[in-house]
Amino acid sequence: MSIIKGKCLCESVTYEISGPLGAVYNCHCSKCRRWHGAPFRARASIEASQFQMQTGEEFLASFKSSDNVTKYFCKVCGSPLHSTYSDKPNVIGIALGALEGVESKPEANIFTASKASWYEITDGLPQYESWPGSESKVRETNS
Repeated sequence: MSIIKGKCLCESVTYEISGPLGAVYNCHCSKCRRWHGAPFRARASIEASQFQMQTGEEFLASFKSSDNVTKYFCKVCGSPLHSTYSDKPNVIGIALGALEGVESKPEANIFTASKASWYEITDGLPQYESWPGSESKVRETNS
């Protein structure tokens, strides 16, 4: 079984993910953009049973970004790390920027209806205004 290691910028918080990541998406929603200070957040979902804190649990801080979502980050360096969902307690959303050795590639751009106005998506991936499957694609590419 593969092990993926994750850590914050100051390396106070470290964790491991056992097994494969779920689908990888570039999320363009306004909350992910603000949380990461970037045009999008590269993210994947995993089963909670795959996630194991290694060090620094005492350095984790959280913020309830909506009724359903709680974001976790390092209170020393501020690195965004993962999210939990009250409606899906067995799922964890993982910020790919904190992971080492990920070979999965993004499958699509999601929540493009709220993407940064100054950012043009040029990666050729499908674009969805919300979650894939919950509505039609905005754009299909052949590349």
